[in-house]
Amino acid sequence: MKIPTIAAILGLASIASAEVFLFETFSDGEGWKDRWTPSTYREDLGKLEVSPGKWFSDEATKAGLRTTEDYRFYAVSTKIPKPFTNKDKDLIIQFDVKNEQDIDCGGSYLKFFGNDFDSKTFNGDTNYNIMFGPDICGPKAMVHAILNYKGTNYDLKKIVAAPKDTLTHTYTLTLKPDQTYSILVDGKEKAEGSLLEDWDFLPPKKIKDPNASKPEDWVDEEMIVDESDVKPDNYDDIPEFIPDPNAKKPEDWDDDMDGEWEAPSIANPDYKGPWSPRMIPNPNYKGEWVHPEIDNPEYKVDNEIYIYDFANVGIDVWQVKSGSIFDNILITDDADEAKKIRDDTKATTSLEEGALAAYNEKLQEEAKKKAEEEGSPVPAEEAEEKIDLESYEPPIKFDEIPEEAAEAVKKSEEEEKKEEATEEEDAKKHVKDEL
Repeated sequence: MKIPTIAAILGLASIASAEVFLFETFSDGEGWKDRWTPSTYREDLGKLEVSPGKWFSDEATKAGLRTTEDYRFYAVSTKIPKPFTNKDKDLIIQFDVKNEQDIDCGGSYLKFFGNDFDSKTFNGDTNYNIMFGPDICGPKAMVHAILNYKGTNYDLKKIVAAPKDTLTHTYTLTLKPDQTYSILVDGKEKAEGSLLEDWDFLPPKKIKDPNASKPEDWVDEEMIVDESDVKPDNYDDIPEFIPDPNAKKPEDWDDDMDGEWEAPSIANPDYKGPWSPRMIPNPNYKGEWVHPEIDNPEYKVDNEIYIYDFANVGIDVWQVKSGSIFDNILITDDADEAKKIRDDTKATTSLEEGALAAYNEKLQEEAKKKAEEEGSPVPAEEAEEKIDLESYEPPIKFDEIPEEAAEAVKKSEEEEKKEEATEEEDAKKHVKDEL
């Protein structure tokens, strides 16, 4: 059962010494519109609604904020009831996403901001503290964990795979005061370690000594030419190809009509290729020269990389196909509370596969019934849209032209047809030339 959305409205919920800073469940129908503000950055932003989707395990608990329009950017945000800092405390960010549409290309992540934030001008270039969640495009399916440090965004160097199905999944990011982190997907740890090691926030501790250089007399050639090796006499007289000794002049060959017959050539088994002297170990070899390192004067320890001020949460994504449902958005410092909410989600999610199967069966029955009534064959499943994956670099920026992705399928098909036509024309020309 969902914790009432009122927790998001009234502010902090005290659990022992821990706090829940935000818990958004979208469980009060249209009430979410009083808490979430759509950006006015552009006029064609996608519309959102609270819905459990086309299929669900439980209509009441599975309702969430759902994207509804294809080929659209989405930009909407909400204030955290009481702004806070995570200094000296754990920070846990957690939310559920169901990509019901079998998303082919688009994000379903969240962004987290401080006080310096304008909900009306919110867009993809708005500075954020953290961006966390899944991003999928074709075979590329990953969980982003991008942290801002001194005005620059740094993505996690480890690859965390995002589930690529149509079921609900829970994503959890934890940052600790000891500057360690963990990422969970459905409660299972997918990445953990140090902020200092798994992001490039700080310059390297060591750098190559700028005053050092390889000595001029350093010998780093491991092998050298054997000066005593001499090319054998007549080596160049061995041809690469020779007439086939087994070839015979055809009986119907006419020297007057066909010219003087010559046996076809074959590779000469005695041919050894271009001659080169053999190589021997260099007696003066000193090994590979290693550039000495010194302490980097630019490196400074920072024990507060993990600290942020939080005041706003936003959804800023681009989607080719709509239908993603965001739910149970949680910000807390209480690991037990996060686990409890995660377990509640898991209990209902376990029934989703059955709900999906029943929904698909219903669609098939409706299609058959309609076909029978119209006296037409049962329609085949539509081919899944494909997009240009080579040019995709997640996450897609807010200012990129959405028509590029929208036209990718059409453009790809047109180019493929042109290539096929060119190949066919070349083949015809080749046959004509041969004749």
